[in-house]
Amino acid sequence: MKLVTSLGSLDLLTEKSMCPRRPMPANCREVPSNTKPAEVANIEAAPSPTAPAPAPGPRIQDQEMRFVVVRGSNPLCNPDCPEWISAEGTIAAGSAGELRQLLDMLGGRRLPVVVNSPGGDVQAALAAGRLIRERGLDVAVARTDFLDCDPGKAGCEPTEGLYSGLTIDAGARCDAACAVMIAGGIRRFVGADAHFLVHSIGMEEKVRAYLDEMAIGSGFFVAMQSAQYAKHSELSQGELREFGFTTGPQSVDALTGATICKSSPKPDNCRVLPAANAEAEAPAKL
Repeated sequence: MKLVTSLGSLDLLTEKSMCPRRPMPANCREVPSNTKPAEVANIEAAPSPTAPAPAPGPRIQDQEMRFVVVRGSNPLCNPDCPEWISAEGTIAAGSAGELRQLLDMLGGRRLPVVVNSPGGDVQAALAAGRLIRERGLDVAVARTDFLDCDPGKAGCEPTEGLYSGLTIDAGARCDAACAVMIAGGIRRFVGADAHFLVHSIGMEEKVRAYLDEMAIGSGFFVAMQSAQYAKHSELSQGELREFGFTTGPQSVDALTGATICKSSPKPDNCRVLPAANAEAEAPAKL
């Protein structure tokens, strides 16, 4: 069976020099010189007045750290989805107290803490880190993208105490005193696309004792102290693991990914909402 009729390429049918040949190939055509090309309308898409672009949320360095409970909005997880505590903004004097209040409200639930912060109050970071360790919580550096509205905007209220969102490494940061807070986690993850920066933050004896208490390698404290305040030093994933700061190479997805609730044993932060459970157990309509 002959599947091809020639060893030539596509150029035999479409090359520029084929049309002057005689006889003229059937797919060649001469366009009269007085023929004007059709004018193509140039229409600019105007933004719809009924769908304005969402206003950007406040930058994390412009707001004090806020703590909200978020439920994963990826449809792949329904009805059993991961939940986490989003901690975004500058660590302030009252941040540890606010975190404790939220954890007390959650009762015995152990939700991971997803942190995106430029640093802040060192004493408050020490207190928050100790609280995280006391409650046995995992932590990760990542930002939370909220589905319906950003909690920092006026009028944005949670539904049944929960916001909907997704976690992402890209664009997330943990600077200076943020590292102290992260050190309190039982498991600590910093993804490849997150930025982890350190510099000397003062209170050397307290910070050193705290890092020893959290079983962080001494090399991490040395790295902090060797970076001047005005010149942050960014640490790689390899360095963080070498110092014993992170507990594995995973990203935030290990704590909040859409499929983690299908694993066995199921993570503590997975939950089927009562409404979703009732819908699943309802008899089929005939």
